[in-house]
Amino acid sequence: VQLVESGGGSVQAGGSLRLSCAASGDTIGRYCMGWFRQIPDREREGVAGIESDGSTSYADSAKDRFTVSRDMSKNSLDLQMDSLKPEDAGVYYCAAVTSRWTATRDFLTWLQEMADYWGQGTQVTVS
Repeated sequence: VQLVESGGGSVQAGGSLRLSCAASGDTIGRYCMGWFRQIPDREREGVAGIESDGSTSYADSAKDRFTVSRDMSKNSLDLQMDSLKPEDAGVYYCAAVTSRWTATRDFLTWLQEMADYWGQGTQVTVS
């Protein structure tokens, strides 16, 4: 499957952005997928993810502000980000895993370690 992110940009603190990860080559319903953020000189970190059954997980920093969802008609994974803060800035990547999560580890940690596919990222700037 190929993943292409879009929707990044510059926004003022308190604003909103909606990221989209368009998948091609396979249907996203077969995968566990998630969003990750990369900041220079820091490790990539999980933001939000969704299991193949539709269950969602969020990093503490994203809870109550971000919403991850799948649009099956568009075959895309979306991330609605509201009440953005400067610390939300970074390059956002989406990833997909073909395996099923067995709950032996935190979902986002597992997804990052097991990712079979990554997109090339989209930049988010919050000032």
